[in-house]
Amino acid sequence: MKIEDLDDSSDLRIINRTVEYDSRRQIVAVDAKRALVGAGARILFYPTLLYNVFRNKIQAEFRWWDQVDQFLLLGAVPFPKDVPRLKQLDVGGVITLNEPYETLVPTSLYRAYDIEHLVIPTRDYLFAPSFVDIDLAVNFIHKNASHGKTTYVHCKAGRGRSTTIVLCYLVEYKQMTPASALEYVRCRRPRVLLAPSQWKAVQEYGQWRRSKMSKTPSGSGDAVLITKADLEGYRSPSRGKEVGVRVAKSGLMIAKLSCIFASLKVSNSRGVTTVPVSLKLITETSAC
Repeated sequence: MKIEDLDDSSDLRIINRTVEYDSRRQIVAVDAKRALVGAGARILFYPTLLYNVFRNKIQAEFRWWDQVDQFLLLGAVPFPKDVPRLKQLDVGGVITLNEPYETLVPTSLYRAYDIEHLVIPTRDYLFAPSFVDIDLAVNFIHKNASHGKTTYVHCKAGRGRSTTIVLCYLVEYKQMTPASALEYVRCRRPRVLLAPSQWKAVQEYGQWRRSKMSKTPSGSGDAVLITKADLEGYRSPSRGKEVGVRVAKSGLMIAKLSCIFASLKVSNSRGVTTVPVSLKLITETSAC
């Protein structure tokens, strides 16, 4: 009987193949689930839409949309006839979480009424928008609110996908906990209902955003690394090529230096006053 020892590299290859196989199985399972849910959502879209319209007609408490905050509406998919009504409510932006087959109002109609339209296609029932899309929508709402404009956030029924966005906005900009935000929204729109993946997205969004912000250079650090990507579009007046610099920062000293650099001017041969790129970048990192 002959016994052969496998070397470490052979073991590693076997482990890698096993992990790769398991990963492929998981991807196939997720894709199959998405396809199945997507097919069901298509079949149920118009029957459930008609059901919602019917309830809205006969039940006063079954409102098509509800005001959640001063500049925030949460509701169901709007019809073209609803666009003038939304404009009368000072809606300056609409966030659509529907897939294309669910969308009843084209972007061109919103533009005709001077309403911005942000489209984030998200599959119905079991799925949540990605953190990147949530962040995009949350900042869209905040920007409109900062200018006194209302944002209408909707999916098909105004229950799950759109509620996910609204809750994340309340958590981020109204300093609510996910649980208190959900309770708050339910008081205004009792029929909201989140899938497990959507509730998980709300709970984890704040952590994701903090992690994202911690990776962004800020004035509180000891140094700021300015990469080539950060300097895209900037050209050095003297050599005409991109520059990458590390700017040391230390409290009061950088404030004084930036003020000194801001006062320096350099005149070119045409008599136009410019600020050298290296000084300009430093002064833009800290205000006097």
